[in-house]
Amino acid sequence: MPINYYLKSDLEKEAILNSFKLFLKTCDFNIQILIQSKKENLSKHFVNLKKISKNEENKKIKDITEKYIEFIQDKNEENKSSSKNFYIIIKYNLEASENYVNENIAINFLNESFFKVKESLSRCGNIVYDVNSKKETEKILNSFFNPNLKEKIKELGE
Repeated sequence: MPINYYLKSDLEKEAILNSFKLFLKTCDFNIQILIQSKKENLSKHFVNLKKISKNEENKKIKDITEKYIEFIQDKNEENKSSSKNFYIIIKYNLEASENYVNENIAINFLNESFFKVKESLSRCGNIVYDVNSKKETEKILNSFFNPNLKEKIKELGE
């Protein structure tokens, strides 16, 4: 799970960068970092904010809410309102091992590597979790290879 680096103080930013450097140094195995960025649909958020603003009796709060709505709409139009998912893929190097690969050795290597990644990125302030079910893995892969799948299914249903 990502953190909002730009909202951190200079001291926090420095600590995050140092922790990330340490993460990269401790990764003595092959990794790949995938970033999935999706534009967010904020229309429901706008509707809720407008309801709040409409029902607000305090003039100052109403003005602040309306300015906030304008600010968010501007950011949304600039395509800056997006969510990001980060995935770290840990590779087990078959070439470095013998021709016969013991499954337990590979599993232990991947588990140890995962805990190194989890510990290092947790120091940066990230929440790290393991994708360990087939269903969850399929969902993530589908989100990369079929990003509009939910919309297509919705269209077919209508």
